[in-house]
Amino acid sequence: MIVDNLKTPYYAVIFTTILTDNQENYRETAKRMEALAKLQKGFLGIESARSELGITVSYWQSLEDITAWKNNIEHTEIRNLGREKWYKKYQLRICKVELEYGFEKKI
Repeated sequence: MIVDNLKTPYYAVIFTTILTDNQENYRETAKRMEALAKLQKGFLGIESARSELGITVSYWQSLEDITAWKNNIEHTEIRNLGREKWYKKYQLRICKVELEYGFEKKI
């Protein structure tokens, strides 16, 4: 699903991943992290796609909200587990979104 109800400016955290062969409990844990993120102050939405390369973009009101999410205890524990078990490589980028537009075909 595409998040399309955001008001600029806001922040996007782009999390790009390549997974290891060990995916035990990965999907369940990713769902848990998404549910936990939705409870955090400043969370605005999330979009995710996975093939060989996974990309998850979460949207936040402020840099302070992103830092609070990064420092969440459960999120920190899972991030460490991901480094040990699930991720071959990842890259995280934080961007300020100042302009957005889109299109939707009405069928």
